[in-house]
Amino acid sequence: MAVALSLLEREGVSGFTTRTLAREATTSTPAVYELFGDKTGVVRELFFEGFGLLRGCLDNLIDSDDPRADLVRLLEIYRSFIKDNPVLAQVMFSRPFSDFEPSESEVQAGSSVRVFIVEHVRRCTDTGAWRGDATDIAHVLVALVQGLAAAENAKRLGTTQSSVDRRWSLALDAVLDGLAT
Repeated sequence: MAVALSLLEREGVSGFTTRTLAREATTSTPAVYELFGDKTGVVRELFFEGFGLLRGCLDNLIDSDDPRADLVRLLEIYRSFIKDNPVLAQVMFSRPFSDFEPSESEVQAGSSVRVFIVEHVRRCTDTGAWRGDATDIAHVLVALVQGLAAAENAKRLGTTQSSVDRRWSLALDAVLDGLAT
């Protein structure tokens, strides 16, 4: 998986072939096929690994008595994951391979992450401080974080860390304050 990620980062989607992966992993193409079935099987494993790693990062969150602060910390963890794993995040969220369409089992790989985020949003809505459906709010927040993180990774969110952080805060505060009852 490390070789696959490295190859994808260096060569992009168009240069990611089973033959090149096998050569870089110092193995044979038939061995890759035996382990993964085909290139789509490798992408599927990257997808699964990404969601497993993301969930592992989120599991480090310790809840407090402040649901909003906990949710902000959750979103910061999500941001850090995407920032630290841009290629993996691309496989997970952008689906750059036209021959990989997540099946039900792949969709389920992300379900524990989805449920975790929705539960943290629900903590905020259950207090009565926010209005709206927890699942809808979670979708909005995930899209916001993924979009901002992609812009940050592409160096389009600012030229200094302080400007990037300021824009993150502006976006999160605007959305979270806009949910207030």
